[in-house]
Amino acid sequence: MKILHLTLQKKWFDSIATGIKKEEYRKLKSYWKSRFFNKDGSIKQFDEIHFKNGYNKNCPFMRIEWKGLKITKSPVVFCILLGKVLEIKNWPK
Repeated sequence: MKILHLTLQKKWFDSIATGIKKEEYRKLKSYWKSRFFNKDGSIKQFDEIHFKNGYNKNCPFMRIEWKGLKITKSPVVFCILLGKVLEIKNWPK
């Protein structure tokens, strides 16, 4: 199973967990390009995205279905398309 691991601020974590936010954005930088694209230029495919809100072992965590990636035009950013929330742990709501 291919998993994309990302860390989020609390407000964005909460918005995704409640189903309000259906896309996550990352700046168009070489670091993110290497995370999202293969060497041949094709988009990497993931099964799930694992989001954390913090870095300790008991921080809020959720698994989200990966729906794909696109590049938006205004502003120019990587746009991660989010699917269903599969699991949430340690989230105080």
